[in-house]
Amino acid sequence: MPPQQQEKRPTDGERQGHPELNGILGRHVIHALGQPGDLLRVQVQQVWEGHYRVNVFVGVDAASVKVAHSYFLVADRDGNIVASTPEITKRY
Repeated sequence: MPPQQQEKRPTDGERQGHPELNGILGRHVIHALGQPGDLLRVQVQQVWEGHYRVNVFVGVDAASVKVAHSYFLVADRDGNIVASTPEITKRY
């Protein structure tokens, strides 16, 4: 039986991903979700190659920040979302 191929997990430096691709993914998520009125930031972290965790932070200031939406994405090299868990639905 051939050994199973393991997916390469990124190092801490690689977790930041490619800044341009992270920006593209963040914009795609906000486009699909809509923009919350109190949006503070969209955080995109590469979990492993082609797989990302995206958190949408909202709040009126840093003291009231919370994660309003969180998605696990599979994306291609161009930043197109192939799959999302949970599904991104229009909220705003």
